[in-house]
Amino acid sequence: MVRQLDYPTMHAIFSRFREAEPKPKGELEHVNAFTLVVAVALSAQATDVGVNKATRALFAVADTPEKMLALGEAGLTEHIKTIGLYRNKARNVIALSRILIDRFGGEVPSSRAALQSLPGVGRKTANVVLNMWFHQPAQAVDTHIFRVGNRTGIAPGRDEAAVERAIEDNVPAEFQQHAHHWLILHGRYICVARKPKCGICPIAEWCQFEDKTP
Repeated sequence: MVRQLDYPTMHAIFSRFREAEPKPKGELEHVNAFTLVVAVALSAQATDVGVNKATRALFAVADTPEKMLALGEAGLTEHIKTIGLYRNKARNVIALSRILIDRFGGEVPSSRAALQSLPGVGRKTANVVLNMWFHQPAQAVDTHIFRVGNRTGIAPGRDEAAVERAIEDNVPAEFQQHAHHWLILHGRYICVARKPKCGICPIAEWCQFEDKTP
């Protein structure tokens, strides 16, 4: 495993990220907190592009828990059947919509524990919602962040929880709010899995990855 980069290096890396994209945003389309929860839950083992194609029409008719329940599981399934695991996801979305109404007055809660009490909402999904909607410095570690963190030394860890802790412990406070978006976008478009684009990488000078590509 690579070593954890020191503070000056981390500051330099995230300063470079910020220069390139001062306010990075997630790519899942949503119109409110509820549709963000649904979109992130649907994105498990699916691409943001695929989820967005399905949810544009869905959110036009069901952008609240009440409207989602009115649409029903069968109606929801018709909208999301192009997404992987759509049957299970449809059940979860209907169930979480009912819980939001029954327990939270139809509002999306702003605590990780409450969010994780919803069907289909794990820690990663909860962290995305906390970060994107409630502007908390929560770090949602996906496969891209796990790869980038371990390749570069930004956040080495044996599992997602360890990488999450490494980000929280080592990324300078001024960059915490946007850290996971910078890392996701970097992993999605530059530090890709099979053949990373090291030749155009803005942080290559600090990266510890040994098998750099031209």
